[in-house]
Amino acid sequence: MTTTRLTVAQAVVRFLEVQHVERDGAENAFFAGCWGIFGHGNVAGIGEALLERELSDDPGRLRYLQGRNEQAMVHASVAYARQRDRLAAFAVTASVGPGSTNMVTGAALATINRLPVLLLPGDVFATRVANPVLQELEDPASMTASVNDALRPVSRYWDRIERPEQLPSALLAAMRVLTDPADTGAVTLCLPQDVQAEAYDWPEALFDRRVWHVARPVPEAAAVERAATLVRSARRPLLVAGGGVIYSGADGALRHFAEATGIPVAETQAGKGSLPYDHPQAVGAIGATGSDAADALANEADVVIGVGTRWSDFTTASRTVFARPEVRFVNLNVASVDAHKQSGLALVADARAGLEALGVALEGWRAPAEHTSEATERARAWDAVVEAAYAVENEPLLAQSAVIGAVNDGTDPRDVVVCAAGSMPGDLHKLWRTRDRKGYHVEYGFSCMGYEIAGGLGVKLAADDTGDPRDVVVMVGDGSYLMMGTELVTAVAEDVKIIVVLVQNHGFASIGALSESLGSQRFGTRYRYRTPTGLDGERLPVDLAANAASLGADVIVAKGLDDLRAALRSAKASERTTVIHVETDPLVPAPDSPAWWDVPVSEVSTLDTTRAARTTYEQHKAAQRHHLGTITEQQGDRQS
Repeated sequence: MTTTRLTVAQAVVRFLEVQHVERDGAENAFFAGCWGIFGHGNVAGIGEALLERELSDDPGRLRYLQGRNEQAMVHASVAYARQRDRLAAFAVTASVGPGSTNMVTGAALATINRLPVLLLPGDVFATRVANPVLQELEDPASMTASVNDALRPVSRYWDRIERPEQLPSALLAAMRVLTDPADTGAVTLCLPQDVQAEAYDWPEALFDRRVWHVARPVPEAAAVERAATLVRSARRPLLVAGGGVIYSGADGALRHFAEATGIPVAETQAGKGSLPYDHPQAVGAIGATGSDAADALANEADVVIGVGTRWSDFTTASRTVFARPEVRFVNLNVASVDAHKQSGLALVADARAGLEALGVALEGWRAPAEHTSEATERARAWDAVVEAAYAVENEPLLAQSAVIGAVNDGTDPRDVVVCAAGSMPGDLHKLWRTRDRKGYHVEYGFSCMGYEIAGGLGVKLAADDTGDPRDVVVMVGDGSYLMMGTELVTAVAEDVKIIVVLVQNHGFASIGALSESLGSQRFGTRYRYRTPTGLDGERLPVDLAANAASLGADVIVAKGLDDLRAALRSAKASERTTVIHVETDPLVPAPDSPAWWDVPVSEVSTLDTTRAARTTYEQHKAAQRHHLGTITEQQGDRQS
């Protein structure tokens, strides 16, 4: 057996360089690079290995990207993987201790959203020769624990490499999970700092080019026929498109299915863009942040086809939006855990393959014409609501809906809007007119404040790497910006252009509105000086425009809609990262969704506002459903 002598860290880097994926005959390198911030736990291991490769003239070498915050590096990696439909990913290296624990939030976000990222946290000495070392957590009950154990529950695969001999099997297991659409998420390989530097004679076969096939599992024929029988019985069917439609590249199959059957299509946050907003069968956002059109149709639906959705509480409006007692679900999903939710009839398959199979089984059948026509009319009526929201005039500060409208009008159809937390994701879900399958990128699985700028950087890197000339527009509130605006520095350093629309409303506007609706009077949600009666003084003199400029970005301050439109034109024409700062009025709401979200209200309180909110809460709670009925029971209910 021919061998090559390398350190463990060098072997990891060489292995990552030769991993490829293939789907539908198209191959590409899986790893786009490695993000890293170095400390004593990885600088002489993974750091040295990346340096060796950077100094080489090998065109296949793994590129290195320097981040400013470990959590942000993971966010950028996850956004990259999402933009690449999970067919490419990054590795992320961090030092022991706080560097590694900083990645826990990003790992949770990746796993919840089913997006691949490889984490390589440094770890304490496997040999324990000088423990406790700097930043080591001591557990009196066991010397095998470290802070990296915090990454176990948020990783789809977790391992600690304590001997070089363990590395090959761990790397192969990591790739199995990373490239499996049904099982992907964060993968963590903990690398003790002494093991990283240890040399070993590796079989050269470990570094052979390896291609991982990303399959399109087809649904079981009998399950397709059961699903088709159920759909044919429907009088008011509805299809809910989730992120799996986009990751599978099933948007074309979805369009064909919708046009052939006349079934209206609603979209989750991750599925937005599955159909263009103006397609006759597109009825917009569904659930707690849904449109009047989609939520009304959901309320009356008798059969619901979920494609690539995990049925989160925002999609189901905490299980209240599908209100008919006899409603039944057909769940097409590559992950069995999602296909069996809502007591649904499970089609465990790739979204594209499953839609094609179900379309064949339904050939010649269409939903009742009056139902299809009603859905189209409801969607048109909602679009008029959107147009009115875009045109809201408010002085002296802009309405957030008008800002969204100006950005939507000022961007090209293939540009990408990026957001994650606060009030904007809900408003974007309802109001953004998506015109391209990859034009909408809102992280709402974890809804993580601070994701936005790092995520926008990852999206733009993915577009640039694939020769896809899109502008990326990040919409971020002041709350999220204050948590993690650091990757503006990285965008400037890497010469990666993003446009950031920084919406300043001097507080946590989203939670403020929620707090008020729950009787908590916007407590703790405004940025104010403290007075003897609380945080109720004058606004804090925070200048986020100056902060962004200090990080190296070009900054434009927009005072009104005309300024905002001009700023967008300037930012699109520029080759540099630009931050557009605009103030909005947090008390001017966007059109509200008719649906509900279950956030429990205190059952007892001395506050009149809380007691009133509890009464409203109990009224909504009474409408909550469990969706436990069987197919036989529900078919009988429909026939009766």
